[in-house]
Amino acid sequence: MNLAIKITLAASGLFLLVGMLGGVLKYHGIMTSPNHRAHPYIDIAHRAALLYSFAALVMAELLKYSPYSTQVQLVITCVPLFFFAAAIGKYFKLGLARQETNQFKARSFDTTWGMGLLIIGELGGVGAIVWGFVVTQFLT
Repeated sequence: MNLAIKITLAASGLFLLVGMLGGVLKYHGIMTSPNHRAHPYIDIAHRAALLYSFAALVMAELLKYSPYSTQVQLVITCVPLFFFAAAIGKYFKLGLARQETNQFKARSFDTTWGMGLLIIGELGGVGAIVWGFVVTQFLT
């Protein structure tokens, strides 16, 4: 197993653990709020972490069939993983601060350039991983 796959699997496990811890925060919010709802961004962070854990598992499995060098595999997996982690962290930050329910109300670096970079990084990295799988499994 190469380093890119190991990192992706480790990230998957970490996202799963963070998602489960987010579930505890969500439960706490449900039990202590007057309307019995967690802050929307705690709810989003909880779900995003769990979903990203499975996305990372899919990425790791697809990387097993990658035609790219280990260095390229590291880039195309670490970029999306970085943005997955950044999104989860941002959601928890917003939820724990209880300041916002919609981070896109006001324009900022995060909501403009940050989102553009996130879209390019996630789609580019995952797209390259999927393309590598397609090339080795269907086109060669």
